[in-house]
Amino acid sequence: MRVVGAIIIILLLEIFAAGIVGGLFGSLTGLGGGAVVVPILSIYMGIPLYYATGASLISTIATSAGSARSYIKTGMANMRIGISLSIGTVLGAITGSLIAAYVYSQQLESVIFILFGVVLFISSYLELERLLRKKKAKRIRPDWSTRLLGLNGSYYDDVTGKRVSYRGARWHFAIIVMYLAGLLSGLLGIGAGVLKVLGMDLIIGLPIKVTTTTSNFMIGVTAATSSGIYWEHGLIQPLIVAPAAVGVLIGALIGSRLLPRISGKEIKILFIAIVVILGVQMVLRGVGIA
Repeated sequence: MRVVGAIIIILLLEIFAAGIVGGLFGSLTGLGGGAVVVPILSIYMGIPLYYATGASLISTIATSAGSARSYIKTGMANMRIGISLSIGTVLGAITGSLIAAYVYSQQLESVIFILFGVVLFISSYLELERLLRKKKAKRIRPDWSTRLLGLNGSYYDDVTGKRVSYRGARWHFAIIVMYLAGLLSGLLGIGAGVLKVLGMDLIIGLPIKVTTTTSNFMIGVTAATSSGIYWEHGLIQPLIVAPAAVGVLIGALIGSRLLPRISGKEIKILFIAIVVILGVQMVLRGVGIA
């Protein structure tokens, strides 16, 4: 019995450590802790994918709670933009969660693994292309959504020592991307910060620090929507969720303190490196390669 107890304690500590890593990187990049937690739990620790995704959703809520408050206080996260775009993510999350419940009931986990990896590959490519672009992105002209939804703001950048002002547009295109982000959140058990960040960056035209911080606020709303459906279908295991969520919360708090001191370019490089590594791992698992 003592041996079994020791093994359980070690397993819980490993899940807790995985949560810290996921929360840290998720907070810094706007990905949400799930993008890191799911691969670690499912691939490296052998936890069933449906329990890993369920734990990821609850942990993602912890990521949002741990970092969003700090980001809102500093003025980096834009609440108006986040709330307006959450309309799309919530509807998508409901759709994705229902699809996930069906996929797991049919034992088609390999589909989730491969889709997870493909999504990360596409996201990393788009962000890399933007990072390597020599010309500065053109300022997007304001439209009806700029004024009606208040897609503008400013924040103080600790790295440059200057106040950064911005304004966005094309909300009507971004809401489509947000629906897809919500769908992937429910289907893959992640905050889908990948698409949220890219949508606000490439379509609306917001600075990288605004997109990552606003994404951190939005992923909590999206994950909360999905987690209710996961609970209903028995895809959440409390013993896995508890240490993962606490670890992610701690990691997110650390990340929220580090972000203001890191340049936008460094965040993008970190973003790309993480999603490529995790994407490879998930695809290999999906096709049956350990």
